[in-house]
Amino acid sequence: MDESVLHVSSKSRSVVGLESEAVIAGSIAAGVGAIFGAIVFAGTNPTIWGGFSLGLGSAIAVLVLSIVTSYVGYWRSRHLPGQEWRQHISSWKFILDATTVAAVHSVIAGIATIVTFILLQMSFQGLRVDGWTSVVGVAAATGLTSYYIYLSVSRINTSKMAGLLVIFMTVAVLTSMATAQDPLWWEYHFSQLGTFDDRSSGLFNITLIIAGGLVTTFALYLYRDIEALFAAGVLAHRWAARAISVTFIIMGIMLAGVGAFPVDVNLVIHNTSAIGMAVSFLLILISSPWVLKGMPWTFFAVSGGFLAGMLLAVYLFAVTQYFNLTAFELVAFVIIFGWISTFIRFLSATVEQTAEVQR
Repeated sequence: MDESVLHVSSKSRSVVGLESEAVIAGSIAAGVGAIFGAIVFAGTNPTIWGGFSLGLGSAIAVLVLSIVTSYVGYWRSRHLPGQEWRQHISSWKFILDATTVAAVHSVIAGIATIVTFILLQMSFQGLRVDGWTSVVGVAAATGLTSYYIYLSVSRINTSKMAGLLVIFMTVAVLTSMATAQDPLWWEYHFSQLGTFDDRSSGLFNITLIIAGGLVTTFALYLYRDIEALFAAGVLAHRWAARAISVTFIIMGIMLAGVGAFPVDVNLVIHNTSAIGMAVSFLLILISSPWVLKGMPWTFFAVSGGFLAGMLLAVYLFAVTQYFNLTAFELVAFVIIFGWISTFIRFLSATVEQTAEVQR
């Protein structure tokens, strides 16, 4: 039999096997969720949302089981086609990568679960459910979430991680903004969100820490992709992989520092971390035409647009004072993470195109 046919067949079996594993993971999670729901809601008539409700119980179960599912799915995926490289990285890098991926998935899943049950409560106002319905509700939430998370972490790559970072930051930060204790927080500065010592502030600070970890783990993927492009003759500099990776590690550490040290805990470390991240970003943005020589010209054109946007934001804040501090920080936040996402997607597309040409 033709070897190419055998290769396709083997890959197909792996894909089918992944779907089967995801179904099994979802079924196990649904079973555990049902047991949890039976213990917590037996003999009760909870609301869909409000107090210790069906939604809150489901969110807790989803959060915990999402973490477990993410770790298991990520660990098993190292044997899938295209993911074998994970078997050769050091243990601490593998654990760090798996942990940040699991944290991002679990937080997104938890917030999505809460939003879903809030909307259901708004749709069925005044409705209370019995114990059996609660069990089914928790099982459905945990089962479906674990199924999709297992598939997501198993197929994770650089491009998907970039999209995940944007979704995670958008969802978590908007949630923190919407639930802030002080509705006029925006009159001060963006970091004010992390100073209220409540669940909203906790979510904001944890989001920055997790996002910092995710930006740091990008270094693993970027180093591998950039080295592959240099080996293929696309990029001009061998040292580009290390330079970009180190810069991303610094950016990730600085971002995590902003969340770990809110302004009311340690102003010096907080500001140092924020400035360090901004400087690292500007350094990589300005030097990219030289460091990443060989990338498509459209990438550098887009990077120039991001740089112009940042300079305009500085002008509107520092010179004309059209922006207050919060507006400037929000614009800078969007520019930084928008560029990171754009860069990673361009890099992934270039790697994919190069691989196709070399076949």
